[in-house]
Amino acid sequence: MKIIICTNSAWNLVNFRSELIRALMEKGHEVVAVAPYDKYATRLEALGCKFLELKMDNGGTSPVRDAILLLRYWRLLKREQPGVFLGFTVKPNVYGSLAAHRLGIPVINNIAGLGAVFIKGGWIAQLVQVLYRAALGRSAKVFFQNPDDRQLFLGERLLLTKVTELLPGSGIDLHRFAVAPMPVVNSKFRFLLIARMLRDKGVGEFVQAAQLLRDRWPSVEFCLLGFVDVQNPAAISRVEVESWVAQGFVNYLGASDDVRNEIAIADCVVLPSYREGTPRSLLEAAAMGRPIITTDAVGCREVVDHGVNGYLCKVRDAEDLAEKMNQMLLLSPEDRIEMGLRGRAKMEAEFDEQIVIGKYLAAIEAI
Repeated sequence: MKIIICTNSAWNLVNFRSELIRALMEKGHEVVAVAPYDKYATRLEALGCKFLELKMDNGGTSPVRDAILLLRYWRLLKREQPGVFLGFTVKPNVYGSLAAHRLGIPVINNIAGLGAVFIKGGWIAQLVQVLYRAALGRSAKVFFQNPDDRQLFLGERLLLTKVTELLPGSGIDLHRFAVAPMPVVNSKFRFLLIARMLRDKGVGEFVQAAQLLRDRWPSVEFCLLGFVDVQNPAAISRVEVESWVAQGFVNYLGASDDVRNEIAIADCVVLPSYREGTPRSLLEAAAMGRPIITTDAVGCREVVDHGVNGYLCKVRDAEDLAEKMNQMLLLSPEDRIEMGLRGRAKMEAEFDEQIVIGKYLAAIEAI
């Protein structure tokens, strides 16, 4: 059948859904990727799928623009007549699903995280809940990436239990993210945070922890890797990042299409996020045999068994994060290697990308 797969950026599809797209095409399905245009759109076409541009105000809350987006979805879906619509990220899940239901097109949603609006609460969060209830109520399947988000939706009666199912995040390609040897012992110890530069990713707490530790550990590096100037209310400006670098708190490594090289030269990967679906950067780091430190928060705690393959710290607490980073520094190199290998074993047992693909193929087969 023809399958439309939609997210809020072509970048998202390339980085998180490429293997799913390949698997669908291998089964004989025609895949149409739909997203706002960016430089990654040509990579989707190189995969062998069709790409259709759909303009979208990702970070906006304008009712007029969202109404226009709903109309765009309706026109696109009416023209393409897919057999199923796969929605990822908030606006495709809401407005794409509403348009698909109106046209009688089966829908499969993926709730990859609830984002800043659910962290802050307030009237916008209540509005989003109303929209989710309308958009997901008739979906054939709604996948969640952690049990907390699933329970929140069920507790608020946004959908029925029978249509929900858990996924291990977006999964991880265990062949592409293979175990890499730890850096040379006598080189600088490197902590690495991989994320868009957003406050709710805990970037500020990471910088504060670096300040607390730098006098005690002058040879340790604290590195940031990820996009700045993103369209998000929680975005950290380039000026602020450059200020941190100028003061010697952190090194900013820019953005990368392939994070494997940076993970390979890191000793520990850190993500002090406030809330996630399941953070892909931690899956990638653990698959490559790196110990990780993250918050005891929704979506993050699923990736770490405390004291086994990393440490959990308190949310929004730079001092506790610094303490956990200090504990990591006090471990012997052999203990850190063992911790990283236990993380790899966890990825193999629980987070293999083929688990995710298999559940999607089964849901589509049921439709």
